[in-house]
Amino acid sequence: MEYLIVIAALAAVALIVGGVMLLRPGRGRPRKPAERPSERVGGATEADEAGGGATTIEKAPPTEVPPPRPTVEIEKPPPGAGRLVRLRARLARSQNTFGKTLLGLLSRETLDDDAWEEIEDTLITADMGAAVARQVTDDLRTRVQVLGTRSVDEVRALLKEELVKQIGPDLERSLRTEAPGERPAVMMVVGVNGTGKTTTCGKLGRVLVGDGRTVLLGAADTFRAAAADQLETWGNRVGAQVVRKEEGADPASVAFDAVKQGIDTKVDVVIVDTAGRLHTKTGLMDELGKVKRVVEKQATVDEVLLVLDATTGQNGMQQARVFAEVVNITGVVLTKLDGTAKGGIVVQVQRELGVPVKLVGLGEGPDDLAPFEPEAFVDAILGD
Repeated sequence: MEYLIVIAALAAVALIVGGVMLLRPGRGRPRKPAERPSERVGGATEADEAGGGATTIEKAPPTEVPPPRPTVEIEKPPPGAGRLVRLRARLARSQNTFGKTLLGLLSRETLDDDAWEEIEDTLITADMGAAVARQVTDDLRTRVQVLGTRSVDEVRALLKEELVKQIGPDLERSLRTEAPGERPAVMMVVGVNGTGKTTTCGKLGRVLVGDGRTVLLGAADTFRAAAADQLETWGNRVGAQVVRKEEGADPASVAFDAVKQGIDTKVDVVIVDTAGRLHTKTGLMDELGKVKRVVEKQATVDEVLLVLDATTGQNGMQQARVFAEVVNITGVVLTKLDGTAKGGIVVQVQRELGVPVKLVGLGEGPDDLAPFEPEAFVDAILGD
């Protein structure tokens, strides 16, 4: 009997427990998925928002797509031939006083000693140099006395002949843009900061591209922050390759890599821009010699062009002499020639260095660098 009572009690307990479980809220409903951390803002959830909370669901911001880089239109520069003739008016404006003064003095009815001394002084003030000015004056004086010429046209012809002779019409002024074998021609451009050296590299690249050459520019001026950017801008405009490294990199390393890439890609000409050296700092000048030696481990340097500011006069000549001692200069680029009436510096530079002026800069425009032509230069000085 007691056994039956126990069984009945257990059955009653089981029924009570089962009813309680059935009555629990949420029983049999699907569970909500666990909240993801990204759906919470300060501990709030989507349920908080549904319940009137102030917080909102955090969403990832849309991915910003960077704007496309602007395409640089490749320009087709004009050829180098005839550039100086086209820029003659600009040169004539700067040299107008010099030419008019000389022609006026020589056209006087009476050419006495004072007149000839004034002619010599005019040549000296044009940075021709005292020795050259005296020689030109003596030669002119002899020819005028012998020939008895006085007309403006006759005097102009004599003066032109003398000036062209002093400038040196027979000097080899062509750039060495063809190298033997399959390697590119290599040019180094050197000069003091402020002479327009990096700009000259870019303009020279344009001249060569205009003449149908393929060009690579080496940005070995790694000490001036804007130099590589400036050179790259010039290269992009004409489709020239540019080799550069980070600011402060070894200039010789950049020059070496530039020539190597030029050889690998079979370009016609490699132009290496070097850092502007103060000619009073021997260590930096020695480093310039190192750049040349490193480059020549792969290819001969065919041209070393010294960039001189035509407005600096005697200071420019001092710079030129020091550079000539460090590297074997093969030619001179005279920049800012349109900003001075001292065209006689062409004669002085050539006499001092024994190398020709090969290029002249006559303005700020991209195509204002021109091959130097003695007769066109003298014609611009003397005017029509």
